[in-house]
Amino acid sequence: MNSMYQDLEKVLFSKEQIAERIKEIAKTIDNDYQDKRPIMVAILKGSVMFYADLLREMQIHAEMDFMAISSYGNSTKSSGEVKMVKDLDRSIEGRDIIIVEDIVDTGYTLKYLKSTLKTRNPASIKVCTLLNKPARRIVDIEPDYCCFNVGDEFVVGYGLDYAQLYRNLPLIGVLKKEVYSK
Repeated sequence: MNSMYQDLEKVLFSKEQIAERIKEIAKTIDNDYQDKRPIMVAILKGSVMFYADLLREMQIHAEMDFMAISSYGNSTKSSGEVKMVKDLDRSIEGRDIIIVEDIVDTGYTLKYLKSTLKTRNPASIKVCTLLNKPARRIVDIEPDYCCFNVGDEFVVGYGLDYAQLYRNLPLIGVLKKEVYSK
């Protein structure tokens, strides 16, 4: 049996480290939104694990919605072209929005998302990301809430994938180069 773990060069963050950091971020969001009811927007598919665990840790009322955006395909690098695959199910006018992302890399996706959502007149838009990769940033944009910063390595696990695989790893690791350079 070929285990997913054999394809990892190293583990960056354990299941326990991720859980602890999510609790801290949830508490910060609870404090920032204590008298509000934000709409938490998961960006499919990568943020699903993080999104579910984050919402379970939050103590405030929050609503859920989902968007699907594509900028990678089966590549390891963003194409720079962003397209919406699934839009929100409701109006966000006058509402506080928190975009929940798996990773902020080049910034193209986030810039597209924020500019698209701003045209719908929300009260505010903030970004909460599991991982931030500032070394690859092309667009001048930063997340408001971030669990971990990572270097310019190809990371998988906890929702992050390569060619739709590795999302179900309970940790975040660096994928061996030979796996994705075939």
